[in-house]
Amino acid sequence: MDRTKVYFVTGSQDLYGEETLRQVAANARAIVASLNQSGQLAAEIVWMPTVRNPQEIISAVRAANNDDDCIGIIAWMHTFSPAKMWINGLKLLQKPLLHFATQANRLLPWASIDMDFMNLNQAAHGDREFGYICTRLKIPRKVVAGYYEDPEALNEIRSWIQAAKGWREAQNLRVARIGDNMREVAVTEGNKVSAQIDLGFSVNTWGVGDVVKFINEVGDRETDALVQEYFDLYAVPDRGEEAMASIRDAARQELGLRAFLASTGAKALTTTFEDLHGLHQLPGLACQRLMADGFGFGAEGDWKGAAMLRIMKVMADNRRTSFMEDYTYHLESGRERVLGSHMLEVCPSIAAGKPSLEVHPLGIGGKAPPARLVFQSPPGPAVNVSLIDLGDRFRLLANQVETVEPDADLPELPVARTIWIPKPDFKNGVRRWIEAGGAHHAIYSQALTMENIADFARIAKIELVQIS
Repeated sequence: MDRTKVYFVTGSQDLYGEETLRQVAANARAIVASLNQSGQLAAEIVWMPTVRNPQEIISAVRAANNDDDCIGIIAWMHTFSPAKMWINGLKLLQKPLLHFATQANRLLPWASIDMDFMNLNQAAHGDREFGYICTRLKIPRKVVAGYYEDPEALNEIRSWIQAAKGWREAQNLRVARIGDNMREVAVTEGNKVSAQIDLGFSVNTWGVGDVVKFINEVGDRETDALVQEYFDLYAVPDRGEEAMASIRDAARQELGLRAFLASTGAKALTTTFEDLHGLHQLPGLACQRLMADGFGFGAEGDWKGAAMLRIMKVMADNRRTSFMEDYTYHLESGRERVLGSHMLEVCPSIAAGKPSLEVHPLGIGGKAPPARLVFQSPPGPAVNVSLIDLGDRFRLLANQVETVEPDADLPELPVARTIWIPKPDFKNGVRRWIEAGGAHHAIYSQALTMENIADFARIAKIELVQIS
């Protein structure tokens, strides 16, 4: 969703002489070229000169820290690189770190191997030294071991790059909380100052009137153009007078919300149906379409959910990731499953087909029937993620799930939905989520994996509970 670089820093020392160091640099360049040519990594890998002493390491780290487009460093120990010279540089490091335990050659030349070869290709030696000092300094990092062309190694690096992109987004993210929290609800609240200290994103509140002002400034021409876009993108089964009035109002809400978010610089927002003064309907369609464009969203004032959705949208390059809620159970013995949905706000990026734009009463909040996109998500593996505030720390909770088709059509359910079976099974998945304090809101992704979430938690130095 934006420019990203990863610096590739190769560790060595002057002890080996100029000829060896020239070969080290050439091998590092070849690995960087291979990584970039793989087409598997959502960032440009940038070759950096070999670091041979503390001053060069500090310079490389400062360059990474000061480059806004740099999301992290991949460190490779081509030779032995004494760890004491890394101490001051690693203490300055402010970007995520991946230690790549690889080698320039895939195979040992059994018949010709000599001490020159051993001195040049001693990554196994250098990896242990570098690993020790990172552990001693408590530097969070991902270690990937394997040949640099192997698909498994590329997949692990790709996962880390996705997490590093999410972490950079968290450091710059602003969440606009429109109105307050849903009254008496615990899990959607939390310590916003602690969140900014630990995770980077800021949360501030605006009154509903601040948004209504932007909505009231939307003109008929803009509204008509957006409604036509709806007709082009979605099935619209009811175009009667009442339905069209609601759809046009939803279009004004979308345009007003977009202008409001642009004015605040926010990439995530929350709403609540208990604070809608000046709005004719709960913003459903508008929030769905904002999510489809990569914005974070949380219902009922859930700012942690809104922030995590934006972060995970960036990690997933805005693919198949949505705000979600565990809504109701199917408890048929041996075929238990969860129906996930929300009143209105599920992102159409997870839709199996063409969404239907419909208007129905909400039954809560006391406002006019709102417009919303109705659809079913496709089957396949997914992950549910919840960020929760435990008072003395934040916890990231993740559960692998398997999305399945519904047993039958759902003609009377006028909301977007998905149906999943928690891993390792329904009883343990549900029980462990509840025992870990997981929220009733989650971020559901069919584009990210448990490894992505673990990589993000490691970078963020946040407690992770995995249910799988």
